[in-house]
Amino acid sequence: MSDRQGGRPPAIRRPGRSDVVELLADPDRPRAWTLLVGSTPQSYVDLDDPLYLDFEYMRRLGHLLDLAGPAGEPLRVLHLGGGALSLARYVAATRPGSSQLAVDADADVISLVRERLPLRQPSRRSGGRTGRIRIRIADAREVLEGLPAGSFDVVIADIFAGARTPAHLTSAEFAAAARRALTPSGMFAVNIGDGPPLAHTRSRTAAVRAVFGFACLIADAAVLRGRRYGNLVLAASGQDLAIDALARRVAADPFPGRLLDGDDLDRFVAGARPITDQQPQLSPVPPPEVFARS
Repeated sequence: MSDRQGGRPPAIRRPGRSDVVELLADPDRPRAWTLLVGSTPQSYVDLDDPLYLDFEYMRRLGHLLDLAGPAGEPLRVLHLGGGALSLARYVAATRPGSSQLAVDADADVISLVRERLPLRQPSRRSGGRTGRIRIRIADAREVLEGLPAGSFDVVIADIFAGARTPAHLTSAEFAAAARRALTPSGMFAVNIGDGPPLAHTRSRTAAVRAVFGFACLIADAAVLRGRRYGNLVLAASGQDLAIDALARRVAADPFPGRLLDGDDLDRFVAGARPITDQQPQLSPVPPPEVFARS
């Protein structure tokens, strides 16, 4: 892969699948790339700057990681849905010495990332250090349920098959498996894709709150008001979350977000039934215009 010279890098296609796994160069940043599966953007990586998180929901997950422990101290992080390893690179740069495991079921995605976006890249901010990042090609829930209790400080679920999250990865039982894998003070963070009337997010939030004692939801105000499709970040823990510090960071983003917790989150979820394995639920299909490319 050259930098920006030569235009779009080649796409690869897995036999028997209709969607293409590809990388698109960012014309404004010399070694930055967007990973797409079909027409759906999955990840964005700047090889020269692992601290740069382009997607709004990724910045919000970055805030959660920043507040998951004392600044600079290593964390044990499980990434369910590896993509281009954007957040794993971020943790490696901000918390040297962290132990991380990334799990992704899509072998073609991992193959392309390993070949074209290698982890050990010189970085002006991290000195090229990535820490210990292991990668497994497997089903996220299968791996999660096989982990010893208390294995991780943070579990991040950012899992999409194309543009939808598989049903077995949205339930209260899935959240319970995440809690078991976490330390008592550990944090579970989830990226949810949803749109009006946000019924899936309400039920998914209810599922997580049935397992964890503390939770908050972060998204653009327009998304929370049910005006458009977008990404919502749900965070939960068995102990208090750093709500005040998180709210300040979210409000200071280039595109400020809104945070719901406590009574506000109670009102948001009111009446929603938790998703369970007995009544599984895929995340909604995004409107066709969401990922339209000119």
